Amino acid sequence: MPHSKVTPKRQKLAVRRQSRNSKRAIPAITPIGSDAPVSKTLPKAVRRIVRELRPQKIILFGSYAYGNPTPDSDVDLLVIMESDAPRTERFLAVARLLRPRVFPLDLLVHTPKEIHHSLTHRDFFIQEITSRGKVLYERSG
Repeated sequence: MPHSKVTPKRQKLAVRRQSRNSKRAIPAITPIGSDAPVSKTLPKAVRRIVRELRPQKIILFGSYAYGNPTPDSDVDLLVIMESDAPRTERFLAVARLLRPRVFPLDLLVHTPKEIHHSLTHRDFFIQEITSRGKVLYERSG
């Protein structure tokens, strides 16, 4: 019987293979925990966001990032991307790419400038996310 477990190494290789066929290479996505709906669906959603919106960074925070999700946990994501669009429009652009959802989601979409402002003004919430969160994707260069 073939071994069906997707290891982090296999997942990275699959993403790299996929990206060879696209116009822009998409770096490997950092794997997440073992919760079946989340671990199967979230990497695909992250790849879709990367392909369509080219964010600077995507950070998983909250219980899934810190290793203590419960059956009632939502997935907490911070997407950092350059944009002149209002925050609501950025949110909707990312949220549309995450459909259909098989898990509850708390989504934040900020520009690098907004993140910098929050960090320099000691916004504890953003500090916590950027220091403890798990980076699922970070654009190189």
